[in-house]
Amino acid sequence: MNKYRLAIPIVLLLCFASACQDDSSRADLARFRAEAESEAHNKELVRSFFAAIDKNDFPKLQELASADYVLKAPGLSTPMGLQATFELVKRHYTSFPDWRHSIEDMMAEGDKVAVKIVQKGTHKAEYDGVAATGKEVTMSSVCLLRVANGRITELWAIEDNLGLYQQLGLELKPKRQK
Repeated sequence: MNKYRLAIPIVLLLCFASACQDDSSRADLARFRAEAESEAHNKELVRSFFAAIDKNDFPKLQELASADYVLKAPGLSTPMGLQATFELVKRHYTSFPDWRHSIEDMMAEGDKVAVKIVQKGTHKAEYDGVAATGKEVTMSSVCLLRVANGRITELWAIEDNLGLYQQLGLELKPKRQK
């Protein structure tokens, strides 16, 4: 009986310590779940964004993007706002009416979503001074999107434009010296 008398306080102490740890663990688990839900929501938002681009659904894009949305990419002298991005999309889809984004990989952390995309389409009308070739082309890209208040606020895009132009028949040559 004496050996059980010592065990009872130890068991009670362990139960108390375990209960305190459970509250901390529960709070950590709740934070982890909230972050995971937010990141899953952000990924779905990005999927919807690229699907709306492929459908040229500008009202849906307006709904998914924030009023202060900006597109940033190498070669752009200044970031593009939402309306300028719409015009860019319209011009691109005029040249490649069947253009589609295929998301190959996506990762989210906090308010950012990284996406690896393969884009494909058929060159059916003039594009950046290149007459229609009828060629099906593929272009890879990596994008980083930032989400705030349930809307896309920034899109950083790095696309293989050189590869696209080479598929359209353009050649990269060194400049001639004068």
